[in-house]
Amino acid sequence: MGNIAYEKRTVSYMISLYCRKNHRYTDELCDDCQQLNSYALQRLTKCPFGDNKPACKDCRVHCYNFEMREKIRTAMRYA
Repeated sequence: MGNIAYEKRTVSYMISLYCRKNHRYTDELCDDCQQLNSYALQRLTKCPFGDNKPACKDCRVHCYNFEMREKIRTAMRYA
């Protein structure tokens, strides 16, 4: 499995954990978390580094807009 596929699976899992514990959704993500997950997967798909992608915290290209960056940080910190 490539790095991007692994990252997609990981970020989706973290968002799912965050949503389940903070928004009380069980089977599906709430609308906000679904939007965040879709955005994160889209950003990963368009990553210019492909499977050679560094960890986001070490990346020199910040591809998330400010609002989404704050939301993903919150979800990642929780997870």
